[in-house]
Amino acid sequence: MPSKDPSREAHFPLIEKKYGEPMKYWFKVMATIKDQKYPEQIAHLRENFGFSQAHANALVMFTRGSTTTRKFETHSDYFKSIDPIQAKTLRKIFRVLKLKFPDLEHVTAWNQPMLRKGTQYVFGASVTKNYILIAPFNADVLIKMKADLKNYKVNKKTVAVPSDWKVDEKLLIKMVKSVLSQK
Repeated sequence: MPSKDPSREAHFPLIEKKYGEPMKYWFKVMATIKDQKYPEQIAHLRENFGFSQAHANALVMFTRGSTTTRKFETHSDYFKSIDPIQAKTLRKIFRVLKLKFPDLEHVTAWNQPMLRKGTQYVFGASVTKNYILIAPFNADVLIKMKADLKNYKVNKKTVAVPSDWKVDEKLLIKMVKSVLSQK
């Protein structure tokens, strides 16, 4: 887990300091716009009070009942929330990497499954409707592995693989070894 406090309330001291009013004032402001939609509430705070996007989001979401940015505590929680075929593929990906690299810690960060060594992220994955994104947490690795990745859609920092990908263990291991060699 990132050490940063995921609670929306963690923003409150900075909101009070930066915008010069106690939270009870901001809750009253929110009560006056409670029937507006999320984008309108964000715009109201930004345009009328100079809120940053992060502070506006924290206040709006808190008043809407979302007290934390954390959705998943474990990889299993994440896997339960996605398409079963994608979950099966991701379980295999992380199982392969955990067996080969037992010293890597399984964490959930940015509400997605990750592997970390110490404080450094090494590998992560996320899903979209049509594919899975894998990320080595080092864009240079993608450049270095260009030949190995020729059959995949490579983005700036991620590689798109099919949801039902026949997991290429050698590719994953090479990717993580490359990341670890650069840390």
